[in-house]
Amino acid sequence: MRTVNCYDTFRRKVAVYLADVQHHMSFGQRVFAAVVLSFAMAETIVSAMGLLLIGRITPDYLITGGVASIIVATLIVAGVLQLEKKTHRFSAEMKKSEQRLNFALGVAKMGVWELDLNSRRAYLSPDIYRILGIACISTDLADFKRLIHDQDAGLVFTALDKALAEQTPYVAEYRVCLPDGRTCWIEDRGEFQLDEATGKPLRVIGTLWDITARKLAEEELRLAALVYQNSNEAMTVTDTDNRIIAINPAFSEMTGYSAEEVIGRTPKILSSGGQDSEFFRAMWRSLNATGKWQGEIWNRRKNGEKYVEWLTINTIYAEDGSVHRRVALFSDITKRKEADTLIWTQANYDLLTGLPNRRLFIDRLEQEIKKAQRDNAGIALLFIALDKFKEVNDALGHQKGDELLVQVAERIQCCVRASDTLARLGGDEFTVILRELSNTGDIAPVTQGLITRLGEYFQLGKDRAYISASIGVTVYPEDGTSSDILLQNAYQAMYAAKQSGRNGFRFFTAAMQETAQLRTRLLNDLRQALQRSEFQLYYQPIVCLSSGVIHKAEALLRWKHPEYGFISPSVFISVAEDSGLIHDIGDWVFKEAAQQVKQWRERYHRDFQVSVNKSPAQFSGGKVAHRHWSDHLEMLGLPGQSIVIEITEGLLLNVDGGLKDKLLPFKNSGVQVAIDDFGTGYSSLAYLNKLDIDFLKIDQSFTRNLSPGSTDSALCEAIVVMAHKLGQLVIAEGVETEEQRALLVQMGCDYGQGYLFSKPLPVRELEVFLAANQSALASDGLTA
Repeated sequence: MRTVNCYDTFRRKVAVYLADVQHHMSFGQRVFAAVVLSFAMAETIVSAMGLLLIGRITPDYLITGGVASIIVATLIVAGVLQLEKKTHRFSAEMKKSEQRLNFALGVAKMGVWELDLNSRRAYLSPDIYRILGIACISTDLADFKRLIHDQDAGLVFTALDKALAEQTPYVAEYRVCLPDGRTCWIEDRGEFQLDEATGKPLRVIGTLWDITARKLAEEELRLAALVYQNSNEAMTVTDTDNRIIAINPAFSEMTGYSAEEVIGRTPKILSSGGQDSEFFRAMWRSLNATGKWQGEIWNRRKNGEKYVEWLTINTIYAEDGSVHRRVALFSDITKRKEADTLIWTQANYDLLTGLPNRRLFIDRLEQEIKKAQRDNAGIALLFIALDKFKEVNDALGHQKGDELLVQVAERIQCCVRASDTLARLGGDEFTVILRELSNTGDIAPVTQGLITRLGEYFQLGKDRAYISASIGVTVYPEDGTSSDILLQNAYQAMYAAKQSGRNGFRFFTAAMQETAQLRTRLLNDLRQALQRSEFQLYYQPIVCLSSGVIHKAEALLRWKHPEYGFISPSVFISVAEDSGLIHDIGDWVFKEAAQQVKQWRERYHRDFQVSVNKSPAQFSGGKVAHRHWSDHLEMLGLPGQSIVIEITEGLLLNVDGGLKDKLLPFKNSGVQVAIDDFGTGYSSLAYLNKLDIDFLKIDQSFTRNLSPGSTDSALCEAIVVMAHKLGQLVIAEGVETEEQRALLVQMGCDYGQGYLFSKPLPVRELEVFLAANQSALASDGLTA
């Protein structure tokens, strides 16, 4: 029984060692198996020897047990060797499987990780290092956490803690910051391994997957969906049969059709009939040839309203090259087209009359010139400028003036053919192109008809207005072959018509061109005349008719041109006014006259006055060049009464509003104001009273024919009486005879000016004249 027990003990130990060997051999550790075998044999022998010594077993049993141990050991070794072969084959297969797994993980950009929940340390597979672009990191979870994007770190560990608490699979998507500066999107999945005894989670084993490409694709799809759903452009997708399979909200908003109403139907549902069949055939030819088309098209909304859209169609092809889908994008451009039309109209047409403006007129004229060249035909160009329009505009208001211009356009249109071009260049200027002229003799009747028609009264509400027209005529190709030359010629002819007395027409001549060229040369020279000191002031005495005393003179501007000699003010003043140089010239005249009157006040008469003429152009617009004149007088120590400003009677009506305000600085400083050429314009007693005028100068056209009992005498006397009643003094211009002087004295006129007393003189000659006057007065017992 004891032997059996010993044997059983031995057998159990062998079985334990064998199981242990088999367990370790599963890991391929051959050396360890041999050691275990030797240890088992040694332990068995030692145990048997111990039993023999204490008499528990016999020697034969020892021998038998030893042999048995050797046999068993041999069997174990044999089994180990066989197990070794199987393990080797299994390891090889496992290695291949592992290689295939690693390859699959690499292709999928996926790695395996394991997190020990107790130590909070992690195991990362090599693929994870590759995905993260790093060589190695600590297995500490805190080190891995530093790779996670700052905005996502909380999300990751919140998801992990939630999965741990609920014992559900862990899933998280987050970003990691790679060493090269890029950001990589990661998808993390993990399962918990539980303790079998306690059910407590021990570790998490999971996969880490690079989903950057998927995220980019998702973002592109999301953006595409956002664009599709939120685009202001309407979109449709059609199949190979051109039937609508999808629309976006903008389509419904633009057309009024819902998806249910159009899905399965063709885009013909929007057809307005605005395009013919050839239009659509051309569209489909382009689509079939190039896969795309774009252009304007008129369509109809669900409510029947027509609109114009900008349509773009693109084709999506299948892999075999066949048509898969067609995508159409279109936007409503109706308002834009209307705005473009309005802008074009405003750029090419006069908004008041609806006539072509200067820009379109030039284009039409150039087209007519080309056609006339081709057909060997003639053209006449009429330049029409209204006379006295400004008087009507100022007297009745701008609204009535606009009504007048509209009626003028209608009358001119009735006097020319429908094929002729009528345009408004601006203000009160119109042009007419008479095309396809076979005989220049046909021009005069048309032009005369225009003058007659425009000379008739215009009914402006309750008011009637009378104007006239001055027309210039030029002919192609006799007078010129370009639009610029023809327009310039017509303008010069119109200007000549105005100079001739208005209300008429003139044909362009070479002499007009010479005059225009002379004006151009004068303008260029006039710009340098001040710098070259070419201007001079002449003075004409103004005599007190009752006493003969001279303490007034009118300053008159003279221009001594280095080539042409003295040029009449009637020639160069208009050039100065048109160019704006009149402001600088007028300022020079005032300063020269002020300096001169200072000397004459000291030398001849303490109340000596000099009259200075001011052009209406110096009062027009916002620019007033005389605001500093009062300061200049004060600097010279002169009172304002030393200067008299002479303005023309026509200025009262022709100048822009606010004349009283523009004269106010003069009145405040004591400068007096005289109305020149009184009686020739459209005088108004209201103006005389409102503007606080100091002197009236009777125009020489009345004085020249002055004789006892004449109409001119009665008019002059009436002017004198009226002026005195208004507290104004009177100066008669153009006094040339003693008879005229005597009549003026008889009617109570205050002053006289004319060749009877003296012509305009330069400074030195006038001083001699003044000295002689003083001597004469002294010899008669009078004093200045």
